[in-house]
Amino acid sequence: MRAVIQKSVGGPEVLEVAEIERPELLSGEVLVRVHASSVNPVDVAVRAGAIPLLGEPPFGVGWDISGVVEAVAPGARYAVGEEVYGMPFFPRAATGYAEYVATPSRQVARKPKSLSHVEAAALPLAALTAWQGLVDRAGITAGDRVLIHRAAGGVGHLAVQIAKARGAHVIALASAAKHDFVRELGADEVIDYRTTDYAEVLRDLDVVLDSNADGERSLRVLKPGGVLVSIMEHFNPERAAQVEAAGRRFAGVSVEPDYAALEAIAELVDAGKIRPHVSRTLPLEEAATAHELVGSGQTVGKVVLAVN
Repeated sequence: MRAVIQKSVGGPEVLEVAEIERPELLSGEVLVRVHASSVNPVDVAVRAGAIPLLGEPPFGVGWDISGVVEAVAPGARYAVGEEVYGMPFFPRAATGYAEYVATPSRQVARKPKSLSHVEAAALPLAALTAWQGLVDRAGITAGDRVLIHRAAGGVGHLAVQIAKARGAHVIALASAAKHDFVRELGADEVIDYRTTDYAEVLRDLDVVLDSNADGERSLRVLKPGGVLVSIMEHFNPERAAQVEAAGRRFAGVSVEPDYAALEAIAELVDAGKIRPHVSRTLPLEEAATAHELVGSGQTVGKVVLAVN
């Protein structure tokens, strides 16, 4: 099968399409014929060696997939021909930019019926990060006032929609050029972080989703008992201690595969409450270009690789 691999860490140019062996199934696994795979900032960091999750190369990056079950092992949840999506094995290697991926069947869920494979591939890692932070850890409910950092990005644009679907009042941070986009997602208030210090104008929030390693200022806008959901600083014990000492709650989020959450997300998608935004679709051979786009930090929504 064709897959994108790298034999060294470095810039986007280290990514190459190669012929590798199709994975063999173990008990409880399914073989997915991948139709699309999306690119996340963590893919870029792993490729560059900034986050050494996968050890030394060679390896293949990528986790988000959407496709069709090609084969099943004994004990698997799905049948051949079913459409599924997910982010198998994270944070271990999945080699998601490939024609086929073998995955434990409980690490994928049935694809939202209303989405194409390209759109569905844009969801898993970003949507699960938002869901596990806002719903599982913070427990947001109707009426909560929630601040979303990087609201136009991969995680952020889905977090805005998930928070709105839960009945929250959403305050979004985004550059001025992206304000209309974020408002269309459902944000109740939008602040231009380039011209306004949000920590000077906001107070008494219930939840902050911090994807920007801005824990110091995020803490200042939380009310007593409020929750700081941290993506970038989830491993920072000093930040956690600071938040707890201030009478707030710290919730570090390191996303993990979760078919139950993927099923809940698919229900919201098919109910018209969540829609992933795909800003660019590229062929597998242009994985390096996709990494350049995501690595720029300027992408609105997601970049997706069309595989099959």
